[in-house]
Amino acid sequence: MKNIPWHTKLVLALLVFLPVYFVIAALGTKIGLWSWQMGLITLTAGGGVIVLGVTAVAALISLIIGFVKKPRRKFVIGAGVLGLLIPGAMFGSLASTGGTAAANPIHDVATDTADPPNFSAETMTARIESESNPLSDYQLPLRDIEMYAGSPPELAIKSHAQIINDTYAELSPLPLGGASKSDAVAAVAAAMGNMGMSDIRPDAEAGRVEGVAETFWFGFQDDVVARIGDAEIDFRSVSRVGQSDLGANAARITELRERVAEQIGQR
Repeated sequence: MKNIPWHTKLVLALLVFLPVYFVIAALGTKIGLWSWQMGLITLTAGGGVIVLGVTAVAALISLIIGFVKKPRRKFVIGAGVLGLLIPGAMFGSLASTGGTAAANPIHDVATDTADPPNFSAETMTARIESESNPLSDYQLPLRDIEMYAGSPPELAIKSHAQIINDTYAELSPLPLGGASKSDAVAAVAAAMGNMGMSDIRPDAEAGRVEGVAETFWFGFQDDVVARIGDAEIDFRSVSRVGQSDLGANAARITELRERVAEQIGQR
């Protein structure tokens, strides 16, 4: 390390710091050191861009020095190139996340947009206690929902029902076929458990199964419910925080539906 130029040491230190910074931002949110807004918006989206920019600028300066100063050393030049490529890739990932958020503007998704499954009083109490987003009226245009104020005009005129039908057209209820309601309740509860959900509460009498899904890094929680009717099962997944869910709720419903279908012999 003694023969490594100071500017290369700086680049290497910043490259080590990058993943540590983003992990701290995420895990600090998960364990409650700060709010999700601080962890995701301020530290990750805001501060993360700054840290990536500082690393890239330091790497560019180091790379220029490495080319200008003789003799040219492959290690110095390689470190400079790496210091540009890694922040570039991470910045691209952040930019891609922004695009994904725009393509998935809501966080409340169900297979029945006319009459989405309801959550139990217990779940609603948990959502209130955790200061979660209020559940959305699927028929209201987004312009009439406070948290979507400022949405682009072409989006503001659409309701949740329209967005779900347009964006997640593949989502549909699962026919029961020959399965009984009690078998379906058990199948949904088992599928939720296999997906790693917690607080799974099957209620055969009400024809409802609920569970809580949690993201690994930030610990964001989503409430999931399945309504078992006489002929089919409807699913709903709703994030507790945030405006966009990056498509996570629709993906979760798709996986849950497939797992339950396999258990009851339906498609």
